[in-house]
Amino acid sequence: MIELHFWPTPNGHKITMFLEEAGLDYEIHPVNISVGDQFKSEFLSFSPNNRIPAIVDRDPADGGEPLGLFESGAILLYLAEKSGKLIPSDLRGRKTVLEWLFWQVGGLGPMAGQNHHFSQYAPEKIPYAIDRYVKETNRLYGVLNRRLEGRDFIGGKDYSIADIASYPWIVPYQRQGQDLDEFPNLKAWFHRIAERPSVQSAYKIGETYRTNPTVTPDSAKVLFGQTANSVKVR
Repeated sequence: MIELHFWPTPNGHKITMFLEEAGLDYEIHPVNISVGDQFKSEFLSFSPNNRIPAIVDRDPADGGEPLGLFESGAILLYLAEKSGKLIPSDLRGRKTVLEWLFWQVGGLGPMAGQNHHFSQYAPEKIPYAIDRYVKETNRLYGVLNRRLEGRDFIGGKDYSIADIASYPWIVPYQRQGQDLDEFPNLKAWFHRIAERPSVQSAYKIGETYRTNPTVTPDSAKVLFGQTANSVKVR
């Protein structure tokens, strides 16, 4: 059984997408990041960066004590290896999928996240910052569009954790100031992923927790501007 500590953000959706596709048994423990659940001592014991998602594998392969993991990319790789699903078994295929997994966690996610912050949530609109991250998001969309030329999926012919990692960060493309019509290969891939029953199930699950906006004037004080001194373990 996988214990998933979750909130319906792009990184959170990655893990429900995997679990739904792979058919693994799991249960969700909501971590309401709007009210500061991510700073509770229990959560920090296995997610020291106070970010979701995180998991606890109650039945790890070594037969030992329950195993906690944090960071969405690490979780996807761990679950793929545990289940033997959604990652190629051959050397070259695995290499390619891992390249694009790390491309997402090191590039698309952080840059799109900054795009969201400065264009949607910053208390003052800073034109340079908005322009910087909208353009970088656009560049990364172009990289992915080129990769998908002649391919159904990012890794090649099969759906993998590379697709699962990237898709949730494309979902809010309009808020990121992007037009999918400029990226026809990416657009076709995006709709291909969206049609998968497991993806639809994952997003439906997420909606059950989205009773209020994640970012409000009050929650912004919790979510943004944290320092080592301001983060207090509860």
